[in-house]
Amino acid sequence: MRVVVGVCGGIAAYKVVGVIRTLVLEGHDVHVIPTESALQFVGATTFEAISRNPVSTDLFHGVAEVKHVALGQSADVVLIAPATANTIAKLAAGLSDNLLTNSVLASRAPVVVAPAMHTEMWENPATQHNIGLLRERGMRLVGPESGQLTGSDVGVGRLAEHDAIVAAVTTALAPRDLEGRTVVISAGGTREPIDPVRFIGNRSSGAQGVALAEAARDRGADVVLVGANLEVPAPAGVRTVPVSTVAELREAVLERSGTADILVMAAAVSDYRPTTTAEKKMKKDAAGGGTSIELTQNPDILAELGAQESRPVLVGFAAETESDESALVELGAGKRERKGADLIAVNRVDEGRGFGTPDNEVLIVGDGGTVAARACGSKRTVADAILDAALAVRR
Repeated sequence: MRVVVGVCGGIAAYKVVGVIRTLVLEGHDVHVIPTESALQFVGATTFEAISRNPVSTDLFHGVAEVKHVALGQSADVVLIAPATANTIAKLAAGLSDNLLTNSVLASRAPVVVAPAMHTEMWENPATQHNIGLLRERGMRLVGPESGQLTGSDVGVGRLAEHDAIVAAVTTALAPRDLEGRTVVISAGGTREPIDPVRFIGNRSSGAQGVALAEAARDRGADVVLVGANLEVPAPAGVRTVPVSTVAELREAVLERSGTADILVMAAAVSDYRPTTTAEKKMKKDAAGGGTSIELTQNPDILAELGAQESRPVLVGFAAETESDESALVELGAGKRERKGADLIAVNRVDEGRGFGTPDNEVLIVGDGGTVAARACGSKRTVADAILDAALAVRR
């Protein structure tokens, strides 16, 4: 998607560099329009290097290309951050005396505004009136927050955090095709206790499941995230149910499966648990140089869900180390058949892939062993592909 980022002349301009970088890494085509004042804080060279696109500042540059209109017309979303009191006033009045305000007037794309200014300026009746007008016109505000401002000042007016701004942009870009739907997602890795300090677990951080929850939320769904020992923050705007063991995860998922439209089992579930759990820490010396732990098989939650007569669209995961694509598809098809799932997302988990990495690569195997979809890139990209495939099944 094409994201136009307008940067205004506030000290918080330096924080927007990180927002731009994240949007680029998520695969968006980012074009930065700094005001002249913004360039007093961050140079055009920095914006060009991070956005990977030329930076436009002059209203009368590229007149033959009608650039003052073309940037706004081509945008899928416009982000203004930090939005100063001055630029907010211009937007409210419909002024267009620079390239940024011209581009906003020429765009039909959603506009996300992230204000940043001193508390007195934010609370001024003129600013509050202008903010009200922007809201009435459908512009989406993120922040400001309360905290440390320039110098020793503390109060409302601090630029929203990086993740909140990126989430607001992503939400504005997302289709609302899950509006009115309930999506339940399991994420993370279960842990089966051996004693009070040790457990049987796996390498899953929960990042792919959290990305699925974010994507479903941004597409309008009511999202329940059943998180097993998540090592990444749960996203805002979703209901999170913390669990640890397979038994706890099973109870939480089965309790909510009846009201779900789509259920994605992205958690890495332990196949076995210790038959007994020691009440006190097991001592190495007491083992006499060696020990054994008797294991009991855990319930198969995916198969139990797949056997239900009335159930949501069911998506399972298969973490595999095979390098051959045909072998991966065969493994996914076999698991889908055994478990009764609608789709199986097969992902390779070897060095540099899958667990503990920012990117993922999946083959989504559907009916008859066909590859319903492929996805490679950020875990958010993969999440959207999985939800697309699940919606196709539902339709």
